[in-house]
Amino acid sequence: MSIVIEAFLERLWLERGLAQATLDAYRRDLVGFSRWLESEQAVSLAEASSGDIQAYLAHRLAEGVSARTSARFLSSLRGLCAFLVETGAIDRDPSAHVELPKLTRGLPQSLTEAEVTALLGAPKSDDPVGEPIGFRDRTMLEVLYATGLRVSELVGLTLTSANLNRGTVQVIGKGGKERLIPLGAEAIDWLLRFIGVARAEILKAKVSDALFPTRRGTAMTRQAFWYAIKRYAIAAGIDRAISPHTLRHAFATHLVNHGADLRAVQLMLGHADLTTTQIYTHVARDRLARLHAEHHPRGRVE
Repeated sequence: MSIVIEAFLERLWLERGLAQATLDAYRRDLVGFSRWLESEQAVSLAEASSGDIQAYLAHRLAEGVSARTSARFLSSLRGLCAFLVETGAIDRDPSAHVELPKLTRGLPQSLTEAEVTALLGAPKSDDPVGEPIGFRDRTMLEVLYATGLRVSELVGLTLTSANLNRGTVQVIGKGGKERLIPLGAEAIDWLLRFIGVARAEILKAKVSDALFPTRRGTAMTRQAFWYAIKRYAIAAGIDRAISPHTLRHAFATHLVNHGADLRAVQLMLGHADLTTTQIYTHVARDRLARLHAEHHPRGRVE
């Protein structure tokens, strides 16, 4: 079945342009299910029944797998089953009548504007010559907060991605979709000083097209920068859990709180569907409700 799974994933890549990380997640889901079927049910993936799929979902639930992860698995399995029916490998789709796990969509974890200010000030960035790494990290945080980029998009930027004369950054997002995002005056100022001094100090004589290189001349990995964000959050006194998307959520939340048009926020975030962006209206409403309760004379019962 591994050959069939790879053929299915190649079809997905060709037709939908899915990111490699998404394809890898689908591969893990499908290979994991195939191995479980062989070891626990003694059947192949092509022989799986609706009951087998439901048993696997129950098994994953007992192991503490989230409903969202199970929903992704079922989505990838349905795609594979449709592929198997289309190619004649199976006669019917066993996943057709299996219900998706119910998803509870919580509000995204964000930061207050004061916490963002503290986080941005955490790297040592007073001297671009003496502290080039801290200066690079501060610039990256500024760009991340100014644009709402995904961390993977940020570390993938090249020198030609940023047009500082126009004040924009060009990004290739999920599915190879391109978007142009304004940088803002503060991020532009940090980029100008970083590119002019600190970047050369990091590279020395090396040549790199990465906008934010390491001392080896390679682009930073998203994991390395995520670890850096966690370190800076601790240094900034932020004592709650943050995720790689925390500054992205802060970018969107603060824009909506200050009256930004939701459609514009959608375009900057690169969301394919406006409903994905609408969660930030709930964040804004939640904040307004707290402000009303705190400041209105009849906002709360004493």
